[in-house]
Amino acid sequence: MTTRERPVPSLGSMATTTPLIPPDQHRRPPPPPFAVLWWALCAAAALGLAVCSSLGPHRVWGTAAALGYLAAALLALRGRSPRTAGAVAVTGAVLLPLLWLLAVERAQLEVRVVARSAGMLLADGTPYLQRPLVPEDFNPYLPGMAVFGLPEAVAGTGPLTDPRLWMGAAFLGAFALALPAGSRAAPLRWIAACPLVALPLAVGGVDLPVAGLMCLGLALAGRGRAGAAGLALGAAAALKWTAWPAIPVALALLAAASRGADRPADRAVPRCGLVALLTAAALVLPAALRDPGAFRAHVVDFPLGLTDAVSSAASPLPGHLLATHVPGGRTPALLLLGMSALLLALSLLVRPPATAADAAVRLALGLLLAIAFMPASRFGYLVHPLVLAAWAAARQPPDQHPLLVRVRKLVSR
Repeated sequence: MTTRERPVPSLGSMATTTPLIPPDQHRRPPPPPFAVLWWALCAAAALGLAVCSSLGPHRVWGTAAALGYLAAALLALRGRSPRTAGAVAVTGAVLLPLLWLLAVERAQLEVRVVARSAGMLLADGTPYLQRPLVPEDFNPYLPGMAVFGLPEAVAGTGPLTDPRLWMGAAFLGAFALALPAGSRAAPLRWIAACPLVALPLAVGGVDLPVAGLMCLGLALAGRGRAGAAGLALGAAAALKWTAWPAIPVALALLAAASRGADRPADRAVPRCGLVALLTAAALVLPAALRDPGAFRAHVVDFPLGLTDAVSSAASPLPGHLLATHVPGGRTPALLLLGMSALLLALSLLVRPPATAADAAVRLALGLLLAIAFMPASRFGYLVHPLVLAAWAAARQPPDQHPLLVRVRKLVSR
């Protein structure tokens, strides 16, 4: 039996049967311009802080973060996945500066304030000095914040007892629990890499656990778990005054959900409010009643700029500019602050939030106004509306919040 050789196709037949692949299809797809621009802007912000800040921990963070963000921008430019670029950014902006600052025992002032307040709480029953004289003597946080300093107060100074580790862990844990199961990695990576969050994660930030617990409280309220929502919001309210607006927002959300489901709201709303108030009272009142005068001086007068010592929270926001450069300007600043709170309350009555994401956006806008008009404020407080908006973008369909379309596209990668 003979085998016949296959005919070799001619060049002409190959040209007619085999389609030519355009050269452009072999090229790597172009990088998403928004990702490259975002990491480049983060690098510029970090480098600016490293050059302009007079605080050593901030300069350390700015240098390391700028390198991490630049590396992430280059990876995005080369078409690498957003996951890889985000991981590199988190490494440079959080992990490396945090490890270095822990090794040399450097931190932002508020970390030392929290650690000192925990020691005073164990020794004297109150986290507040009776006669504070200079800004470093003041503890402008509510008594619950001292919890994050208890490991150091009990076990001594060390890398594992540093309050910033516990504050960061509380924030990341609460934020993760507030996200839908199965879609937590990307939003966590994005929010941790954001400069306003990465900086306090590395140098220390008391606002992070407050923001995380607010997100968790709103998420639980959106799921109809009134008691658990009240517990989370009460814990946040025992840390800082900035968490208190989240309670009426959650109550409005629960009331709207009950009406929409034709269920009476006479159980969920009071249960959430009662649990929140009892939780906050249990954590705040013992220390506040121990020395009411010191409590007022530290957590009321000092943040409002009513003491002789000037708060270091002096970013050039409208409230601070009014209180500093306009004669009698503290009064209109406080009036504007009260008006922003009134506007938030009216919006909850006129148009209560329908979903947890709606509630987060409403709360973010209210806190943004409050931060702008506080006589003693700083840019770092903007982490509250940022975290709330990012959490809302990770949960809400973008067609319901067009302003958050771009943010949602980023965090969903």
